[in-house]
Amino acid sequence: MHPGPSNTSACTSLLHLACGRRWCRRTPWRTPRRRAPPHRYPADASHGPVWVPADVHRLAPRCVPTGRGRRLRVVTYRTERIRNFCIVAHVDHGKSTLADRMLQLTELVDVRHMRSQYLDKMDIERERGITIKAQTARLPYKPLGDVADEYLLNLIDTPGHVDFSYEVSRALNACEGAVLLVDAAQGMEAQTIANLYLALEADLEIIPVLNKIDLPAARPDEVAREIAAIIGGDPGDVLRISAKTGEGVVAVMDAIVDRVPPPKGDPEGPTRALIFDSIYDPYRGTLVYLRVVDGELKPGDRIRLLATGFEGEIDDLGVHAPEETAIDALGVGEVGVLSAAIKEVSEAKVGDTITLAGRGARTVRPLPGYREPLPMVFSGLYPVDSDDFPQLRDALDKLRLNDASFSFEPETSAALGFGFRCGFLGLLHLEIITERLDREFSIPLVTTAPSVRYRVTLEGVVDGDTGEPEVIEVANPQDLPEPNRIAEIREPTVNAMILTPTTYVGSVMQLCEGRRGTMVAMDYLTEERVELRYQLPLAGIITDFFDQLKSRTRGYASLDYERGEYLAADLVRVDLLLNGEPVDAFSSIVHRDEAYAFGKSMTEKLKELIPRQLFDVPVQAAIGSKIIARETIKAKRKDVLAKCYGGDVSRKRKLLEKQKEGKKKMKSVGSVEVPQEAFVSALRTSGGTGD
Repeated sequence: MHPGPSNTSACTSLLHLACGRRWCRRTPWRTPRRRAPPHRYPADASHGPVWVPADVHRLAPRCVPTGRGRRLRVVTYRTERIRNFCIVAHVDHGKSTLADRMLQLTELVDVRHMRSQYLDKMDIERERGITIKAQTARLPYKPLGDVADEYLLNLIDTPGHVDFSYEVSRALNACEGAVLLVDAAQGMEAQTIANLYLALEADLEIIPVLNKIDLPAARPDEVAREIAAIIGGDPGDVLRISAKTGEGVVAVMDAIVDRVPPPKGDPEGPTRALIFDSIYDPYRGTLVYLRVVDGELKPGDRIRLLATGFEGEIDDLGVHAPEETAIDALGVGEVGVLSAAIKEVSEAKVGDTITLAGRGARTVRPLPGYREPLPMVFSGLYPVDSDDFPQLRDALDKLRLNDASFSFEPETSAALGFGFRCGFLGLLHLEIITERLDREFSIPLVTTAPSVRYRVTLEGVVDGDTGEPEVIEVANPQDLPEPNRIAEIREPTVNAMILTPTTYVGSVMQLCEGRRGTMVAMDYLTEERVELRYQLPLAGIITDFFDQLKSRTRGYASLDYERGEYLAADLVRVDLLLNGEPVDAFSSIVHRDEAYAFGKSMTEKLKELIPRQLFDVPVQAAIGSKIIARETIKAKRKDVLAKCYGGDVSRKRKLLEKQKEGKKKMKSVGSVEVPQEAFVSALRTSGGTGD
């Protein structure tokens, strides 16, 4: 251990910044650039011995220069000077742009390093314009005219999509206020209202803000009245900004300081912290994003996660400003990130409570609201090349390290070979996982049609523990029992909220009723906009429902939904047969009233996709042993009469009969080869995500 220098002046070197030690007064440009292991530099005429820490290469990336020559100061703020807030907005209403302007206003990011959607780290997030993983930013801000110390604004950037509603609710519980951001041209949308309800349930202070007021199509006065009608209050209280130009952003930050209450908590009580997200780092293990509710956390503390029981020692404790920077402690109300040698993300689940390990850990009351995120949509993933199965398994293992809500188990298909049955939170979640598999691991996949999990009550089978009829859950159509063994099938439903202009109400109602929906309520928000609430089968909206909704309303309608209850339904399994043999990859569970239409469309599609054989191939759709639809792929036919230029017709007839007998024999012993391209095309879904 090298002794530190005797002088007491703080070092201005970026190399030493934010490390909590005072080494020298040496300026950055006088420190030699070295990539070798650090050691004592020789003394020069103006300085004594200079000690460089052994962990300089680990610390250096965190200590980066910030805007306009400022240096990042990691300081401790009094609780009454802390404001925790998030931005609630519909997709493409300017949430990330507003966050960018706040970063620039607080001069945390140098102009040279600034880019759009700065807080979104993944390429897929920037391309789709959505937030998948929550991000935080620590914003020091001093309002104009305030002679006191500056405030600490903790921005938590949350996922905005319906698939991640549970993660959004946990992130909202880490805040005391929410900025309700609404597009001045589009008005209130379904996801905005859904997230607004979550914010109100969390008892957050709502700050309504109109964005994009500089657009030619902006309707600020009309939309302000619409917002006031929904949340209450005066339309004049709605702030008006342009996140693109920065106009009005200062007023938003001043409103956050004035209207969002400081966090509440007991600094002397047992330590409790809420996990609102986690990511996996290949070098440090799982990084946990948290908000301290009570007590304090410091590096070296031994912690316990109440839901999973994990115990470990805090290796690193830091904050995002917006790059990760080490900090000595996190107190009440502060938001940060820690690593504690947690090997898997599944050990640090969203909504879990962190406390200090020890005898008192078991008596600590966990923070309310924790539950396991359950998958809603299931699909089979199979490698196009069966030799890629080990690589697919490794890739899924790595993705699960970053996403604990993603589940998978191996399964076998007679047609597709070895693969995995995967569970997802929704269609967007499914698309993200498959796109990352293709982009990051270069594994071409065959994805089966998405399905849901059904609850099947068995006929004449009683559960020995409860005495009730036995109920099994079925996610794969091949696992559905025979009809004579089924007493009842229940399917999951969703409570859907659709916002649409009044002009398209009839088309939307027709679409929902065609998907076996039941209207629950219809409310006129204004003279031009209607809110429709429907109870819909989940299976009815995971294919092309969103695309159809946008098509019928010219893109003006928006959709949001939440998990509903299980309801009994008349469901059957439709099997597809090629040459009399069932192909399990094409089987699907559908409502009996929709079985014929599904079977007819699938047989017609397969007729076009499967290449012609040397014999006729019947393509049939069946419910049990009953055929409900059929198409025939005509055989290839060689012209056996080509060498007959004339002569007796019996000679020609003999050759034709011989060819016919050969094809009949070939059909009885031959097999149909279905190319992978046919599987990919037949199983490709055109469903929207609501993104």
